[in-house]
Amino acid sequence: MDSISGPLGVRFSGPLAPLAAGLAAELAALGYSPATVEYHLRLAAHLSRWLQTRGLGTSALTGPVQAEFLVERRREYSHLYSMQAMGPTLGYLRRIGMMPAPEEALPNGAAEELLARFKHYLLVERSVTVPVADSYLRWVRPFVRAIPADDSGLSFTGVDAVLVSGFLVRHLPRLGRKTAQMTASSLRSFLRFLYAEGIVAVDLAVVVPAFAYRRHSGLPEPLTATQVQALIGACDPSGSVGRRDLAVIACLLRLGLRCGEVAALRLEDIDWVDGTVRVRGKGNRVDLLPLPNDVGQVLVAYLRQGRPAAAARVVFLTAVAPFTALDRTSVSCIVARAARRAGLGAIHAHRLRHTTASVTLNAGATLEQVAHLLRHASPATTAVYAKTDLSRLGTLARPWPLTGNLS
Repeated sequence: MDSISGPLGVRFSGPLAPLAAGLAAELAALGYSPATVEYHLRLAAHLSRWLQTRGLGTSALTGPVQAEFLVERRREYSHLYSMQAMGPTLGYLRRIGMMPAPEEALPNGAAEELLARFKHYLLVERSVTVPVADSYLRWVRPFVRAIPADDSGLSFTGVDAVLVSGFLVRHLPRLGRKTAQMTASSLRSFLRFLYAEGIVAVDLAVVVPAFAYRRHSGLPEPLTATQVQALIGACDPSGSVGRRDLAVIACLLRLGLRCGEVAALRLEDIDWVDGTVRVRGKGNRVDLLPLPNDVGQVLVAYLRQGRPAAAARVVFLTAVAPFTALDRTSVSCIVARAARRAGLGAIHAHRLRHTTASVTLNAGATLEQVAHLLRHASPATTAVYAKTDLSRLGTLARPWPLTGNLS
């Protein structure tokens, strides 16, 4: 194919030449500046020429071929020579079906094959999210690796209550409280999976004891009204980032959403006519919540004057190019950064949910109403907030004796 002049004067030859205009439009839509778009187009033009000299098309851009190209590029160029740099170009080619999907890591032996089956069980049978399933695999993997080495097929014929108990005794004391608790919970789920699949003849989940931790022994730590005002005041409403951060904090504080639920909000989830918002929660649960007027106002300010123009349908986007959806970690980091600016120390997003529950309860709501607001699956989860209902707890306090025998 002859060399042709592409967008911004970048000359293309090879299999990517007909795609240059579409790639340029894609990069611009992701929010890259014209100079950055030009840099990425030059990278794509180099990739196209390299493929042409080897007689390859875009369908040949597998992992090893990409790595081979980067080796070649590092010999001649001092910038844009990493897999991350190739990401926008490869992402565009995948989106239009011109190259293979990312190659999944192949299971490494019987252990990883079994863990892959366990993940499928969690996703399909237990309806957990992908991040939760990945966490379960991470916590269970040390147990799978502890299976006797002579069991090369991982048949689990030697797994019994003694082996499970021995693993817990050796492994858990080295972990923090939360990690140990989740390891025990994940192992219990894994043992149930083994029994359900017929891999073991006995349900060994009962061998894993309940973790020695009183769930409601502590108190939630809601923010005070002064702290809430300081947190909100740390966000600049005159800038696009500040408008986004205010909208995120409003969803966390006024709607009691979790980080993942805020990150998952889509434009079509907000019904401006009926004043409602659709929330996708844990276990594929979908709820319709009323949209308070003040939350609607900060969302409108962000959508009109802060949200970048992008094809993505999620509400909240990154502030710099490429404009992609925020993840749950980014949502929590927004709160943490605002708290540091306000001089409040380490505060993360879930404390805003605690604040929502405590303020609502102290305002006169019942525990059942708070449970509906937070969308708890069990009322027992909400019971801990009864300890923060200071107004009603005060009526239970007996007066201090002022007369009589005080001995």
